[in-house]
Amino acid sequence: MALPFDLRALRVFLTVANRGGFSAAAHELHVAQSAISQTIANLERRLELTLFHRHERRISLTAEGQSLYVHAHELLERADAAHLAMRELHGLVKGEVRIGIPSMLGSYYFPPLLMGFKERHPGIQLTVVEAGARQLQRMITDGELDLGVVIEDNESRQMERRHLLREEMVVCVPRDHPFAGRNGVTPEEFFGEPLVLFQEGYFHREFVDTLARQNGLSANVAFQSNLIPLTKAIVHKGFGITTFLRRVIDGPDLVAVSFDSPAWLDLSLAWGKGAYLSRAETAFVEFVSAHPL
Repeated sequence: MALPFDLRALRVFLTVANRGGFSAAAHELHVAQSAISQTIANLERRLELTLFHRHERRISLTAEGQSLYVHAHELLERADAAHLAMRELHGLVKGEVRIGIPSMLGSYYFPPLLMGFKERHPGIQLTVVEAGARQLQRMITDGELDLGVVIEDNESRQMERRHLLREEMVVCVPRDHPFAGRNGVTPEEFFGEPLVLFQEGYFHREFVDTLARQNGLSANVAFQSNLIPLTKAIVHKGFGITTFLRRVIDGPDLVAVSFDSPAWLDLSLAWGKGAYLSRAETAFVEFVSAHPL
C-alpha cells in the first residue's frame, strides 16, 4: 500500500511548523510560497486531515498536525542517518562535527584538543556550540548536536558516553582573602561569603546548588555571570568569591583552595543513545580518547 506522503513533503511540513508560516518556510527552502502551500494542501488531502490552523497572520498545528510532527521528525532523522551511512560506504566522510562544550572547558581545556584534531583532519569542519551542560544534553537528545560534554550522573547514563575528564572544583578567592592561605574551606564558610556564580543550567551553578542542598545551606548570590574573565575580575576586586575547575585559576591575582572535603566532577563526551556516528564523529571520539585532557 502506497504511503500518502513522501520525505520531501514531510520536510516541507516540518519547516512550515518550525518557522510558523508558509512565507518563512519558502524563504528557508528557497522555493516559491505557492509551492509550499500546494505541498501542504496535497499532504492534507492525501491524509484526509487538517494539519494547520490558518489564522490571519499566523498558523499553528492542529492536534493531528502535532501528532504527525513527532513521527515526521523521527522518520526524517532516520532517513538522514541512512543516507549518511550509504554515502560513507562509498568513502565519503561527513564534513562537519557539531560539538557542544561548556564555556569553562571550551576556554581552558579544549583548544589544544580541537586544534590537534583539525591538524590531523583538515578537511573536517568543526562547529563548536557553547552552552550549559544541561542544555547541551537536551540538544544532543533532540538531534541538534552530534556530540557534547555532559556531567556524569543519572540523566547522562541514558546516553552513549566516553569518559573525558575528572577535575577538582575549588574555591577561587583573591590573594589577600582570609581563605587564601587555607588548606581547605568548609561548605559553611563558602556559603557565608558573597558569591559570583554562573546562571542556572551550567555545571558550575549546578555544583554550587547541589553543595548547598546537601548541607542545608543557601547561596548569597552577589553577581551572576557566564563570562569567566568578568567573574575573575569581580573576585579579584573583592566583591565576592566563586568556584572553578582548578585549571581555570591560572593568574597571579587569584588563589585556588580545595573544599573540605575535596570536590570532584566527572565529565564525559556524549552522544545520543543508539545514534549513528559518522566516520568524522567516530574519529573525533577516538582522538579525544587518545589525548586525555
